[in-house]
Amino acid sequence: MALFDFFKKKKTEEEPERSAEGVYGPDPEELEELEGAIDEAGEALEKIIEEAEPAEVTEELPPEGAYVPQQEPEYEEKPTKKGLFGRLMAGLGKTRDSFTGKVDNVFKAFSKIDDDLYDELEEALILADIGGQTSMEIVDTLRDRVKEKHITDGNEAREELKAIISQILSSGDSRLHLDTKPTVVLVIGVNGVGKTTTIGKLTNKLKREGKTVVLAAADTFRAAAADQLEIWAERNGVQLIRLTEGADPAAVIFDGCGATKKRGADVLICDTAGRLHNKKNLMEELKKIYRVIERELPEAAMEVLLVLDATTGQNAVNQAEEFNKAAKLTGIVLTKLDGTAKGGIVIQIIQKLGIPVKFVGVGEGIDDLQEFNAEDFAAALFPEA
Repeated sequence: MALFDFFKKKKTEEEPERSAEGVYGPDPEELEELEGAIDEAGEALEKIIEEAEPAEVTEELPPEGAYVPQQEPEYEEKPTKKGLFGRLMAGLGKTRDSFTGKVDNVFKAFSKIDDDLYDELEEALILADIGGQTSMEIVDTLRDRVKEKHITDGNEAREELKAIISQILSSGDSRLHLDTKPTVVLVIGVNGVGKTTTIGKLTNKLKREGKTVVLAAADTFRAAAADQLEIWAERNGVQLIRLTEGADPAAVIFDGCGATKKRGADVLICDTAGRLHNKKNLMEELKKIYRVIERELPEAAMEVLLVLDATTGQNAVNQAEEFNKAAKLTGIVLTKLDGTAKGGIVIQIIQKLGIPVKFVGVGEGIDDLQEFNAEDFAAALFPEA
């Protein structure tokens, strides 16, 4: 009996009565029929295999033991300029909708360029988190240029405004200077701004550029700070220097300098100074760290980067002012721009404080920490009308 016929037969039979316990009892005759059906199916399968013709070999196999070159693995392509700009455009979506929307509404509401337009424009810039003083300076500059160039069309005035903002964004040196070997990068900032993540992404970027990196976990007063940094160190395959929680940050920097010299590393990145509740203590701590670096790595250039959370708006500017009093800031890293409509603070930071923005975070991906490019930022923030 064929296996299919056996089950077809079983399906058409009436269901047997259950036993008292509700379990079907085994039927020896049925078991024997099933075994026979299985044997027949096995014999039929063997016959099919025997009669099947061998497949035609279209490619000769190499002789046994011969070297077979392996296919090169496919590496992920590095982000292109277009790809980076696309992510910047996407990351600044909320800011662009808020900023450009407010500005365009002003130009659309007025048929001529007059004092009322300038007043409304200044208010729109303030609401876009550019700040009162900076907004006033921008509008005054626009007023002068409109008068000088005899501009009467709103679209032309808008383009002039874009040019003024682009000029402000381009006023600082946004490059990360790694001119010496090694270079020391101190990363500071209050808790919760994305400081550790920034260090991890920056380390990954430098590794892709062929740099050797050592990390020093010198923010010893924040719980689990070194543990978080250790995860990033393992992920990027770099050495981490750490001591016990509460240890002297300068001691961690000392060990970090020693490891950097021993390995001949290109960059030493230090997670440090994550407090601002007492500027005097912070300044004393940084002075001590500076002395250690100058003594142990006298030829090393130094970058001091302050990490700010863009979602905090005006508070980020206040932090930058306070930290700049306590430390010799060389640049700003502005994180979480993709989650806020307050990206206009970039303009205020550069114009008011004179501190260049060197990196912006526009997403959670490891490639979403981008070098700040004033031209691209202006284009993404202020697209064509």
